[in-house]
Amino acid sequence: MHAAEQRALHANLPTSDNELSLLDDPAEWESFGKPVGAEAGDMDTANVWDSQIALEGMYCSTCALTIEDALRAVPGVLRVEVSAAARRAKVVWAPDQVKPSVWMAAVGKAGYKAVPARDAQARELRMAQHRKALWRWLLAALCMMQVMMYAWPAYEAQPGDLVMEYERLLRWASWVICIPMLIFACGPFFSGAWRDLKHRRVSMDLPVALGMLITFVVSTIGTFDPYGVFGQEVFYDSLTMFVCFLLIGRWLEIRLRDRTAGALDAVLNRLPDSIEKRGADGKFERVALRRIAVGDVVRVLPGEAFPADGVILSGRTQADEALLTGESRPVSRAVGERVIAGSYNLSAPVEVQVEQLGAETKFAQIVDLMESASTQKPRLAQLADKVAAPFLVVVLLLAGAAAMYWWSTDPGQALMIAAAVLIVTCPCALSLATPVALLTAAGTLARHGVLVRNLQGIESLAGIDTLVFDKTGTLTRDGMQVSRMELLDDSLMPAYKGLAAAIAAQSRHPVSRAVAGFGQAWAVRWEVLACEEISGQGLKAQVRAVGEGTSDEVWTVRLGSARFASTQALQSHGQAVYLAREQASGEIQSLAFFELNEGVRSEAASVISLLQSRGVEVQLLSGDSEQAVAAIAKQLGISHYRAECSPQAKLDAIQSAQRAGRKLCMVGDGLNDGPVLAGSDVSFAFGKAVPLAQSRADFVVVSDNLEFVQKTVMLSRKTVRIVRQNLLGSALYNAVCIPLAMVGWMPAWLAGLGMALSSLLVVLNAARLAKPLKLELASPQVALAQQTPEPAAAAA
Repeated sequence: MHAAEQRALHANLPTSDNELSLLDDPAEWESFGKPVGAEAGDMDTANVWDSQIALEGMYCSTCALTIEDALRAVPGVLRVEVSAAARRAKVVWAPDQVKPSVWMAAVGKAGYKAVPARDAQARELRMAQHRKALWRWLLAALCMMQVMMYAWPAYEAQPGDLVMEYERLLRWASWVICIPMLIFACGPFFSGAWRDLKHRRVSMDLPVALGMLITFVVSTIGTFDPYGVFGQEVFYDSLTMFVCFLLIGRWLEIRLRDRTAGALDAVLNRLPDSIEKRGADGKFERVALRRIAVGDVVRVLPGEAFPADGVILSGRTQADEALLTGESRPVSRAVGERVIAGSYNLSAPVEVQVEQLGAETKFAQIVDLMESASTQKPRLAQLADKVAAPFLVVVLLLAGAAAMYWWSTDPGQALMIAAAVLIVTCPCALSLATPVALLTAAGTLARHGVLVRNLQGIESLAGIDTLVFDKTGTLTRDGMQVSRMELLDDSLMPAYKGLAAAIAAQSRHPVSRAVAGFGQAWAVRWEVLACEEISGQGLKAQVRAVGEGTSDEVWTVRLGSARFASTQALQSHGQAVYLAREQASGEIQSLAFFELNEGVRSEAASVISLLQSRGVEVQLLSGDSEQAVAAIAKQLGISHYRAECSPQAKLDAIQSAQRAGRKLCMVGDGLNDGPVLAGSDVSFAFGKAVPLAQSRADFVVVSDNLEFVQKTVMLSRKTVRIVRQNLLGSALYNAVCIPLAMVGWMPAWLAGLGMALSSLLVVLNAARLAKPLKLELASPQVALAQQTPEPAAAAA
């Protein structure tokens, strides 16, 4: 079996150079990355790769900076982004200069472990971290209980009750018990501190390890020399207690991070590692996913994810497509119906013929978006990263100053106060405050059908005061219909229907799709030789009639707005698209117009009302006619609107408002709104209207419901509130606890408890963002209206 298949089936972690060298096979690269700049997905034309890796052993922002520095030092690595909260890294590298085994080995030399993020190894790595963290805490808890039992007589004994021989015996027993705890349970702190010292960097592990070492050394000296300067008291009980508190906090933190922000990782790795494939003899054999090709027939069991896009050949089941369509309820799928990669088979085995695999599936596009977002560092996170390292240096200086101040009073107490100062500090909570909250919010949005392309967009969205909607395909349904057609010569109706349909088929715009569907049966009468889509106006094409009795004359034809393709000969009083021919003289000859109707989305009124009630001004910018836009604006209660706007006019309007001090969010269909989406402070695009990879928006709504725009705005505000609470709480904790430790009012065990709780509270506070989103309807009347089934025309 191929080495990649063995890893997929057995999830063996690459721990040696030989195993890492397996990743140098170009066939492996697509399993954890994608080519950048490849033509039509051809790997041979790609000179740069963008890869995602999962990391073990990192806990704070300084760990992320260490890994970034190690990777950037490798020749051929062009760009690196590491997220401490997601424990993932994005590496952009040139395959003609470096191979994956080289830069992954650089991560290993820095003291961390890296595995492909999309492989089963990433899940195994996560579970291994859980198991190790649990075992370390259990050992520390056992040692703590035993040491406390030996320390109890010294606390309870009256002067003269406990002779020195017995006290020394109890001290020796505690010393022996602490050694395995320090080696196994505290091993990661010491190895991390040593790694940081070798790289001349300060991270959270260094002060914690120093605090542990000082406490153990002082107690050891007191054990070996009970009559010496440190012999008055030993602190094994404090050492074991704060190690136990610290490790239980870290274990709970790991579990919570994987349950909240780590939910993103679960989404990215939801495809099965193996699948049952039908062989030439008709029998099904379980094989690695990479052995599946287009045209193969696979059997998907209940509880498994569909590995590819395909059509059901046998069976009937229910599928969970929430991530891909935003539809929270299971959907029925039977013979002849399509299933999509990444959705779950819920109820019965089905046989599926594979039609699209890998990067061709919508799931792959969603994975790319989420991976890109998970390694980004928003402004607040970058600020926390910059503060964390200098803060640790200040803490080391404060610990040294405290030890010097108290040394003359009691050297033992002086060192224990210094240890408490080192232990109580928690830059980890400060550096986790922002990314954990943002990643948790991104995971929650993803489960509701909203993909975050840019984590900074969450912070920007929370501060908007104006939300601008496009009309067609956004406030109105994509399914527009041609209600009537009018032309000067009715005998030419079939011909002009086909002409308009043939041209409209060259565009993905909702209006074009309506016209294309209206005249589809007659479109075969025309051949489109060339077609240009003029943004905000329409289509201009060279066409030729085909069939018997036709000439080879080439027409230049326009299909679009009244300004673009209309004369006074034909004018509609409603929303319409016009068909015209350019004469040799340059004059425009009207041929026909197609009057359209469109249904306003049933949820649009309640969404706009809720946004306005929350202090967000709602505006409407559209390229459609004044009459059509005014009617929609009046129906939805939008007072500020503009019609007949070209993309440039929309962009000018956005920039004018920004110069006036407004913070704007643009919601468009992503088709001809690219410049406006990119130019606004933050933006949404509806995923059904445009390929995800082409969208320039910060958020992509893969479902077809405006409620998710309002939900995202509300969640972003809650996220920023929680980020501020986390940052303020972390700052106040350190501001209060460090002085208390310096004056000797905080023993080492309490310092360890405080440190563990500070990180834990940050993660718990961010976990509130993982709750399911609920839309608050503007009024009972709106709620009743939303429960009313839509007319067939609007639903189309």
